[in-house]
Amino acid sequence: MRLTQQQQKAIHKAVIDVCGPSARVRLFGSRLDDHAKGGDIDILVEIDEPINTPAELSAKLSVKIMRLCNGRKVDVILLAPNLPSLPIHEIAKQQGALL
Repeated sequence: MRLTQQQQKAIHKAVIDVCGPSARVRLFGSRLDDHAKGGDIDILVEIDEPINTPAELSAKLSVKIMRLCNGRKVDVILLAPNLPSLPIHEIAKQQGALL
């Protein structure tokens, strides 16, 4: 995994701060490959409650985490009971690492 322990903790804390203590966050994509270079940070945030404004929440998380990770681009995928489940959600859940 190409995130430091400090970055992992900062991302987890940011998700909990914004989404609540029951939220789960998984890192997936190129950042899991220790041999790759560069790349953005792809995270899946799983929330047990419906989300009223998913685009706003996703943007808020992305900006907050981007600031914590020295401007590195962050892609946030949300999974909640009221949102459609897409193939990317299954990929992230299967291949992702819980932070």
